[in-house]
Amino acid sequence: MDPRAQDVLLCDLCETDPLQYLCEHCDINLCTDCASKHLSDSSKKHKIVPYHLHRKFTPKYSKCLKHADKDCEMYCESCHIPVCSTCISSGKHKGHDISDILEKLGSKKQRIQKDLEELEKKIYPRYTEISSAVQTEKAEVQTNYGKLAITADQQGEVLHREVTAIVNKRKADIVETKTKHLSILDKQADEITHRMTEINQVILEMKNILDTNDISLTSTYKSRNDEFNKLPPTIKVTLPSLSTPTINTETLNEMFGLLTSLSVTTVEPLLAEPRLTAAIDTGYSGLRNVSCLSEDQVWTCGDSETMKLLNLQSKLLTSIQTKSGNTPIDIAVTRDGDLLYTNPINKIVNLIKNKQIQTVIRLQGWRPRRVCCTAGNDLLVTMISDDRKQSKVVRYSGSTETQSIQFDDQGRPLYSSDPNPKYISENRNLDICVTNASEVVVVNQSGKLRFRYTGHPSNTKQSFNPAGITTDSQSHILTADCYNDRIHILDQDGQFLRYIHCDLERPLGLCVDIRDNLFVAEFYTAKVKKIQYL
Repeated sequence: MDPRAQDVLLCDLCETDPLQYLCEHCDINLCTDCASKHLSDSSKKHKIVPYHLHRKFTPKYSKCLKHADKDCEMYCESCHIPVCSTCISSGKHKGHDISDILEKLGSKKQRIQKDLEELEKKIYPRYTEISSAVQTEKAEVQTNYGKLAITADQQGEVLHREVTAIVNKRKADIVETKTKHLSILDKQADEITHRMTEINQVILEMKNILDTNDISLTSTYKSRNDEFNKLPPTIKVTLPSLSTPTINTETLNEMFGLLTSLSVTTVEPLLAEPRLTAAIDTGYSGLRNVSCLSEDQVWTCGDSETMKLLNLQSKLLTSIQTKSGNTPIDIAVTRDGDLLYTNPINKIVNLIKNKQIQTVIRLQGWRPRRVCCTAGNDLLVTMISDDRKQSKVVRYSGSTETQSIQFDDQGRPLYSSDPNPKYISENRNLDICVTNASEVVVVNQSGKLRFRYTGHPSNTKQSFNPAGITTDSQSHILTADCYNDRIHILDQDGQFLRYIHCDLERPLGLCVDIRDNLFVAEFYTAKVKKIQYL
């Protein structure tokens, strides 16, 4: 028998399998199978708990540092140290909260057990996921860099073929030019050879006349020296040259294409459990929206003509009333820190700069709903027609309309005619995200539909009717599921990632600050909740 088997504690019923549970009411140790059978006995009351949480043990007390013969059987909550009875009786801990060391040990073990379960069931699995993702990415890196190297080789082969073709053409031109050059020289050589033959013939004739003393030949002789003194012209052919161009390395690199620089982006993981870090009382009877001015200051609007700037301690820093006295439907902070608000009744969008209100957009036939400021400092405005039959998104540069987004590629409306909620936000990839009745509609910068998100197929109290929407530095899309009291987090391609709960009640407006803290406007409680989720 394996001696280690003697150390294994066995089930009291079957006496074969290791014990896993304890019935506190029956005081019996049980394995997994026997625990199920034990619970089937309805004649008695049972309470099954994991054995390791309640197993009996012999405490090993630590010795007191000041009284070596004493065990520390108590714990001073004020000094945060174990103490013995002599320490207590000495009066040094008079007025301090003293607890039993075993009770303290029990509470500590419960905390350790809780931390252990969190580490094993939540934290460590997330590290496993991240590690797996890194290994997958490493494999993809190897593959993709291999593809880049192959592409470089292919580019080189293409250019090499072109260079070879050019070199062969140059060599053919050289052979053709050489042939022409030699032909000219051959023609000149033939003419000279012909003249030399004539001269040799004349020389022979003259010698014959001199040798024969023939009067007839001598009298008919005519000199050709003048003719032969006129030497044939010399033909000078300039040898062609092949110019050597200066190679421009930059131009050559451009011909091959340039390798973009390595871009490293830190992706912040989502917290296992988002946590509430602040709650701001706004004082409205109903809160509509929130927009961050800074990490600790937010603009708010509600069921009132007054817009309030508050800090995290709910202190009112500034308040501004609308020019018309009407309730603003939406607010947004510009890149310059100024405040925008929409007034559907008067069909205008106003800008508050240095506490002065000025109208930047005035509509005809349409009423503005929600507004946001883009990375390029444009304005995106959702609006509905006066007859409530059409909705669209319009981009403005200052007061000038530069883009209208209303239909998809098939000419169908992108957005419903329902005026609510139509909240809008621009993502980091310049996508335009709009909450639309029972869905989130996302189009790219040019207005082409990318996707529609209609909610996650999990159990819900109410159907998915998204309200506020915002995006963060990781290109996450966050939208308020108002009637189900939670926030949906999506990636930039519309894939559901997780929910944020944090005891939310009717979340409506959303925004994030520069550190990706989420601010949630609760309609009925009129509170702004600050939540850390990354």
